[in-house]
Amino acid sequence: MLAGGQAILLYDGLCGLCDRFVQFVVKHDRHGTLKFATLQGAFGRAARAAAPELARIDSLILLTPSGAYVRSSAALEVMRYLGGVWALALTLYAVPRAIRDWGYDRIAARRYRVWGRYDSCPVPDASVRGRFLD
Repeated sequence: MLAGGQAILLYDGLCGLCDRFVQFVVKHDRHGTLKFATLQGAFGRAARAAAPELARIDSLILLTPSGAYVRSSAALEVMRYLGGVWALALTLYAVPRAIRDWGYDRIAARRYRVWGRYDSCPVPDASVRGRFLD
């Protein structure tokens, strides 16, 4: 599914928080190589069907040639990818994953209520549309 060693960030395309996170990543991505796909799109559905352990994940999934990262680990690996000052977030790896994911899940459970929910996935700006797989 991953060609040429690229990484793909799967996200909830209907979630206002997820959309803001993707826009943040696009803005700060110096490499310009990270690809994006919504969980609701054809690529996201196929990726989750191909890996049963991902089927129930309804928020961030980072697919890399070395494996898949989910929830808080996905967010931290995206910060690693961005580098620079954003890599300081990697200090959160000192917190056990169960605790990080617990906090992540608390935010995710309220994401529609706090940041809103789209009726359909927003269309990316034309300048970055090629990085979105569906």
